[in-house]
Amino acid sequence: MKTEKTTKKSDNDNKETIIVFGAHSDDFVIGAGGSIAEYVKEGKKVIAIALSFGEKSHPWLKEKIIKKTRLDETFEAGKILSCKVLFFNLREGHFYEDYQKKGIDQKLLDLLKKERPTKIFTHSQEDPHPDHKAVNNITLELYEKIEKKPEVYIYSVWNPVSFKTQYPTLYVDISKTFGTKLSSLRTFQSQKVHIVYPFVLLVFRAFVNGFKIRKRFAERFFRIK
Repeated sequence: MKTEKTTKKSDNDNKETIIVFGAHSDDFVIGAGGSIAEYVKEGKKVIAIALSFGEKSHPWLKEKIIKKTRLDETFEAGKILSCKVLFFNLREGHFYEDYQKKGIDQKLLDLLKKERPTKIFTHSQEDPHPDHKAVNNITLELYEKIEKKPEVYIYSVWNPVSFKTQYPTLYVDISKTFGTKLSSLRTFQSQKVHIVYPFVLLVFRAFVNGFKIRKRFAERFFRIK
């Protein structure tokens, strides 16, 4: 039994690792859900990092209630995508302050050094949401501190178009995993009102990006590092 467990752990450690940063609990699904599912199908290990619960979406509820709700929703979404999900309890609107104050910078740095990801996905610096911009900055700071440099890609959530076209473009064919992405997004029942816009937008994006590579659906990312 012990040998069997050790073998499984070793096999997992040998997998190529990809890390996806998201400011709030559903961002990694909106921005890269189809690619996450596709990479897992290819045998890669994917870790999604949610830096906050996004509890301000329901200010009329007790904080512990909405945090528990969003936590459960996110773990269910991760289960559908077959990726691991890690939470870091940063306060919305105070990301960088809490990131340093709570020692999250060192925790994430230790994680990156341990996992040695080949690719990191994070928010676009063009995204107007301040928390999304903060995550982009945090990602780039971490990148500078690690010895083994991964490729770094940005994804969009609230910016309907991107003007950073000088960066190399990565298209991931998600024709076979787009349905999985939508299923995982539907787990966020508490966000029914809030995800209407990104839901419609991501369907449109997936179709347009797929057309560009002659596939049914695709996700597009810009490589910034």
